[in-house]
Amino acid sequence: MSSGPSVNALQCPVEQLMLEAGVERIKVSQAAAELQQYCMQKACKDALLVGGPAGSSPFWEPRSCAVL
Repeated sequence: MSSGPSVNALQCPVEQLMLEAGVERIKVSQAAAELQQYCMQKACKDALLVGGPAGSSPFWEPRSCAVL
């Protein structure tokens, strides 16, 4: 018997490292700038920033009135 880890046990970490090595990396400053630009473009549609229609809330359950 061998005292080292088996080939199957090492295969998963090796595959993960190969996957991570192929990822294209960008600088944090560039990612932050792109994220800020995206947020500014979507700000006019953000309900938390501009509010929703008066008298309605997306969190309330729809009410139905059933007349018996």
